[in-house]
Amino acid sequence: KLCGYLNKLGIKGPIKTWKSRWFFYDENKCRLLYYRTAQDINPLGSIDLSSASFDCKMENGEGVFEIRTPSKVFTLKAISKQAMMYWLQQLQMRRWEFCNTQSRFPVGSSQLVNEPLAGRTIICFCVLFCFYVDVVDNEDFLPPVKTPTEAVGLKAASLPAPPTSTALQNISLKHPWTEIQNTVYNICGSKQLWGNNGNVFSFDEVQEHPENVDEKEEAEVEAGCAVKEGTLEDGRMEPRLNWIRKARWMNSAFPGSEELSREKNSVDKVNVLQQQILTLTEEVKSQKELVKLLHKALEAAQQEKRVSSMYLTAAEDKDRLELVRHKVRQIADLTSRLEALEQEKKELEQILTLRDSHIQELKEHVQLLMEKNHAKQEVIMALTEQMARELSDPLQEANTITVETLYKQQEEIEHLKDDIDAYKTQNQFLNSEIHQVTRLWTSVAENEKALLMKCACLQARNCQMESKYLTVLRKLQEAVPGLPNLHAELVKNLIQEALQWNVKEEAEEGFNLNPVSEYDEYGFMTVPDYEIEDWKLLAKIQALEIKSNKLRSQEVVEKPLRDRWNSIGELNPSAELKSLIRSGIPKEHRQRVWRWMVSRHCSPVPGHYQQLLEQSRSTEHPACRQIELDLPRTLTNNKHFSSPTSQLIPKLRRVLLAFSWHNPAIGYCQGLNRLAAVALLVLEDEESAFWCLVYIVENLMPADYYSDTLITSQVDQRVFKDFLSEKLPRLMAHFEQYRIDVSLITFNWFLVAFVDSLVSDILLRVWDAFLYEGTKVIFRYALAIFKYNEEEILRIHDSVEIYQYLRFFTRMITDGRKLMNIAFNDLNPFPMKMLRNHRSMHREELEAELCELEQIKAAYVKERAEQGP
Repeated sequence: KLCGYLNKLGIKGPIKTWKSRWFFYDENKCRLLYYRTAQDINPLGSIDLSSASFDCKMENGEGVFEIRTPSKVFTLKAISKQAMMYWLQQLQMRRWEFCNTQSRFPVGSSQLVNEPLAGRTIICFCVLFCFYVDVVDNEDFLPPVKTPTEAVGLKAASLPAPPTSTALQNISLKHPWTEIQNTVYNICGSKQLWGNNGNVFSFDEVQEHPENVDEKEEAEVEAGCAVKEGTLEDGRMEPRLNWIRKARWMNSAFPGSEELSREKNSVDKVNVLQQQILTLTEEVKSQKELVKLLHKALEAAQQEKRVSSMYLTAAEDKDRLELVRHKVRQIADLTSRLEALEQEKKELEQILTLRDSHIQELKEHVQLLMEKNHAKQEVIMALTEQMARELSDPLQEANTITVETLYKQQEEIEHLKDDIDAYKTQNQFLNSEIHQVTRLWTSVAENEKALLMKCACLQARNCQMESKYLTVLRKLQEAVPGLPNLHAELVKNLIQEALQWNVKEEAEEGFNLNPVSEYDEYGFMTVPDYEIEDWKLLAKIQALEIKSNKLRSQEVVEKPLRDRWNSIGELNPSAELKSLIRSGIPKEHRQRVWRWMVSRHCSPVPGHYQQLLEQSRSTEHPACRQIELDLPRTLTNNKHFSSPTSQLIPKLRRVLLAFSWHNPAIGYCQGLNRLAAVALLVLEDEESAFWCLVYIVENLMPADYYSDTLITSQVDQRVFKDFLSEKLPRLMAHFEQYRIDVSLITFNWFLVAFVDSLVSDILLRVWDAFLYEGTKVIFRYALAIFKYNEEEILRIHDSVEIYQYLRFFTRMITDGRKLMNIAFNDLNPFPMKMLRNHRSMHREELEAELCELEQIKAAYVKERAEQGP
């Protein structure tokens, strides 16, 4: 008998669990029944194998296979791969036997007509498949698997069921009534009915019980349908099947009084009685359901009776005719449905015919492939035999080689050995040569690097000497009125020669690492062309000092700083990034970092800039005339703005016009042109420069900084004087002694963020920190500039000379690193809270002064009006 324990996969919503079940194959109906244990009397369910397919996928795990029926897929798991193969092979063989039996004993003609089309298709397919399998079996396609007696067969029923993780996991929640019946039967009647076998598959006795719960349900449904349709052939209800089942269950499930008297203790008797009570309760519930079903059938019969009585009691022929017409319409409807089903049947028969032809073609194709495979196998066998014959006697093959051939081969081997030795010697020689060349190249590279460093130091010293030479000439120039005419003329000629010195010519004559070019990388003149000859000399001195500082700091400071910037990927605010920005952003990274800083606080609106440009083209702004006047005066020392035909002049005009329409409260203020020009030089794109200008005016600078009254700009001048008194008291006292108003110098610094006041290299470093930290950077650098030149200013004791010195002293700052250290280290602490408090206090004072001034002005106007002309 084919039976044994398998694990069945149970699925309840998202939960999947393996449950141990006892499976038994029913040969009469080709069904695989499964129970919870081998001792159960009623199955939990069954699997129809007549139309099922089998599948085994390695990825599912060892021992796992599937049985696919038209309505459901059952996933089972054997204890081993051998047991799985045994089950699959036995199920196939037993289904083939069942199909062959069905084909040998065909049903009657009336049964074949009433049989569903799908069932007949399955039978035909089974017959064809059995024929094919018989052919394959003759060729020993798959040898039979040895029976695993420890997992399959009646012997396995005496073994305990496989253990589960929890006691409740193996219980079927879908079939509680069957579980209760099996449990009560195992407790009460297993010894009498089953004897010593302890096996549910004692076939003489098991036939008395229903073999499948599904068949039992189908019988109940058929009985209900028979009641609903009316009566059976003998005119009476026939629920005999249910009564027989009940009688069998009562006979098998409830022991008599003799069994109860045999119980050894009262606890067991109480448990048995409680189980009987539960069973009777469930039986009463099932009888109630049967009564409800009979009531429904009775109602249907009464409804049919009422319709017939209406037809018989109809007073007029018209009413009867209407009833007849209604029935005729129903008959016509049913006839049309029957025709549609007949048409569908024909279509399905045609499809079946096509599939049969396709199956025949596939069989022929399979047969052809098998013949090809057989031919290939014969070729392989022939080649294998030939190879075996050739290798069977190697000594015989060796004897066929002549002595002459062996001598030639030995001589060739000797030549090859000589060649190998020669190549080894040559390789060693070349390796030594490569090693020596590598050492020479390393030495030359180190010497070259040392020479470049030495040359840079010499150039720095040369620039310092030239700067000192020009400084001496400047001192002599100041003392010209006291010199004799001959000496004064000589000094004048030396100064003219120094100013006319061309760096490019000198670079052509000798090696020059980093010559002083006419313009820097952003287009600013390295030596500004001042009209005053004394200022030209100062500009020359400044250019040489800047070059000397760059040469000194290039290897020590600039290269490590550039390496740190190259290692930064995505930009995020941090203390390290703040320190790097304060030290200055390299040119190759400055554009990207500036765009990031602007976008952090001022998100560009797509298309907004183009709309502003269209508006400026269609309508002339009131500030348009002032913008045109200021364009030629913007960054005159930069080659990109020095001429009206320069390429950045039209871009600057569009940016300023767009901003005047974007912010009507400000429109245009003198100074905005220089802010926008610097943004254009760095960012290059005019729309990016526009949003940078918006970011500076509307986010970084306080409100009303560029308004008509410039009230916030005046407030910052008073705040700066407070900081100057606090951080540099000696210098502030010196200014007060000579009545120097520093706001005349510093007002423009704050308004345009040092544009046109500092050299380009230092200016851009100031802007780097300004765009990241805000206006506090301007206060820091303004104080650092005065700290940088404090001693020079304190040595001047004339107010006119002090003003003259303050006009150009920012241009004498050449060491940007020193200025940065003063701004961010020497002037600490510099809290932002203190800056806000000073601004608030001075704004209140200034607003009060302006209000008082307005009152005085109004009073004066009123007095003049009263006096009359």
